[in-house]
Amino acid sequence: MKEGSIRSLGVMDLAQTKILVVEDEVKIARFLELELRHEGYTVDRAHDGRTGLEKALSGDVSLVVLDIMLPGLNGMEVCRRIRQASDVPVIMLTARDETMDKVMGLDIGADDYITKPFAIEELLARIRTVLRRTENLDVQSTGLAAGPLEMDPDRYQVIYKGSIIELTKKEFDLLKYLMENQNIVLPRDRIMEEVWGYDYIGDTNVVDVYIRYLRSKIDDRFDDKFIYTVRGVGYLLKHEK
Repeated sequence: MKEGSIRSLGVMDLAQTKILVVEDEVKIARFLELELRHEGYTVDRAHDGRTGLEKALSGDVSLVVLDIMLPGLNGMEVCRRIRQASDVPVIMLTARDETMDKVMGLDIGADDYITKPFAIEELLARIRTVLRRTENLDVQSTGLAAGPLEMDPDRYQVIYKGSIIELTKKEFDLLKYLMENQNIVLPRDRIMEEVWGYDYIGDTNVVDVYIRYLRSKIDDRFDDKFIYTVRGVGYLLKHEK
């Protein structure tokens, strides 16, 4: 994995799990730090985008809790630059609650998205889910294939008959989940839970958006059908040629 990747976590390794909180409101940052330390995590803080970016890319951070409204560099730009150099998990933290803001944050590489105000228990649960999901990705190293479509999770690469397909992190995660469950009809809410890590109640249209992204980059581009819609249920990936 790239520099800044999370280490494999054991049940008793929380003290070695370092969480970076990038939040310009000092009282909120301090509150999050205390709660995370109480849970057993090691915590670092930054109060502006540039400092947060530098610390996120230091190589010893397991997860970043990143506010969007930051001085210096905003959270979206920080996340985009993090993703260019590292696959350290990022949870976006913001007061904005528009679906397209969520899509934008996830599209540039965020692993999860939580809206203020929130219960600390919810954030802690999201952190555990993202860390667990990332750990599982570290453990799994086998390649995946559906006909001529091939995926190498270790190299973060998708290839169709020798052509490299450029995907965002969330597109990659979604395609990986579909390929791991070939020929199985996957409901939208299950896809949300497994790929995004929690249920967007009323927002499963985000799945539809990302399915369209994948179809435009794979099915439409190569005129070869992989992703099928099952009306009223969800999607499945299969290859019949």
